[in-house]
Amino acid sequence: MFTGIIETLGTVKSIEKDKENIHITIESDITNELKIDQSVAHNGVCLTVVNISGNEYTVTAIKETLDKTNIGSLKSGDEVNLERAMKLGARLDGHIVQGHVDKTGVCKNIQDQDGSTVFTFSYDFDGNNITIEKGSITINGVSLTVVNSKKDEFSVAIIPYTLEHTTFKNLRIGSEINLEFDVIGKYVARLTQFQ
Repeated sequence: MFTGIIETLGTVKSIEKDKENIHITIESDITNELKIDQSVAHNGVCLTVVNISGNEYTVTAIKETLDKTNIGSLKSGDEVNLERAMKLGARLDGHIVQGHVDKTGVCKNIQDQDGSTVFTFSYDFDGNNITIEKGSITINGVSLTVVNSKKDEFSVAIIPYTLEHTTFKNLRIGSEINLEFDVIGKYVARLTQFQ
């Protein structure tokens, strides 16, 4: 389980295709604290550490992950948001994040608000994944609050610290992003289908 509070950024050093999978090697300042078989969220995608060498580590993304996330579009030199799994008993500063991306979305607008930045995203609405005003959403692994919710679109307002310390600074109109909708909202939506 994760919280959506990004610890640090990593840099993609190499990507190796292996049948339907890809092995992604990341350089990070937390590599020396990682262990083989540990879960780390990469832009919100929970991946397992399979190798560590110096200040670089490798994770593997399988076809299912590549089909549902933007991980397959990473290139050497790209930055990724990194978060290690939450420690039991630690504060939950963000919200409950599983690291299981529901779908991708697209950045539709970026607006400077003289102190914050408002990002608007769209996604394919299917009835199961919804946002609500003041509800939680995870975008590329970052826990955020929805400020404008529509059927297939929503906005979030980013403070300068988050903009500077996450990959939000690299987003442009048309950028594809990973979305993990609030797990409690997903359960409620599912339960209402049975009534």
